[in-house]
Amino acid sequence: LQLQASGGGLVQPGGSLRLSCAASGFTLDYYTIGWFRQAPGREREWVSGRRGSGGTTYYADSVKGRFTMSRSGAENTVYLQMNNLTPEDTAVYYCAATSRRHVILSLLGDGAQYEYWGHGTQVTVSS
Repeated sequence: LQLQASGGGLVQPGGSLRLSCAASGFTLDYYTIGWFRQAPGREREWVSGRRGSGGTTYYADSVKGRFTMSRSGAENTVYLQMNNLTPEDTAVYYCAATSRRHVILSLLGDGAQYEYWGHGTQVTVSS
């Protein structure tokens, strides 16, 4: 079971990027998915998540209104569309998954809930 994150890069402030997280060995539709990021010298931060049981996608306040998580069942891939990027968004971004479909909302941002992690993809926002 693997997750492969991609799509990072260098972008100017105000720009956009779309990250992809492709799964192999399991079907993402039935898994709780989370996006996390870690900036140099800072702790890992939860960005967005959606429970495998369906329903709402949740976002950290720092990205709400700018980032959108979506998924393609056909491609078994989850995306993170990031708009209006700022230098504060610079970080390594990770996707993660857990087979626990009913993760308690208060724990959706807890990395310990996720057993599968992709290698990170670097996002750098700079002029």
